[in-house]
Amino acid sequence: MAWFCLIIAGILEIVWAFSMKQSEGFTKIGASVVTIATVIASFILLSYSMKSLPLGTAYTIWTGIGAVGAFAVGIVFLGEPAGMLRVLAAIMIIGGLLLMKFSSVA
Repeated sequence: MAWFCLIIAGILEIVWAFSMKQSEGFTKIGASVVTIATVIASFILLSYSMKSLPLGTAYTIWTGIGAVGAFAVGIVFLGEPAGMLRVLAAIMIIGGLLLMKFSSVA
């Protein structure tokens, strides 16, 4: 259950990063509300997962999902560049996440 919560927390991190961008500095109320709500939900789920997962594993997975997910959302929805080095960096982050998952004791 901890891993499931951690993955959902990571997905919510992607949502709040995207909605924060859409809020234009918290000047758009709808996107601002979504940002705040998903930040809180993401932190709650991260906190729950840390009850049984090691700190380093949980935090690394959470931030990695958010980083790679925000990168992908930026490319797909915001037209951000997907240069070869940026894609390679994302692939390396994913590799690190998989190593962290498979080396975890919980």
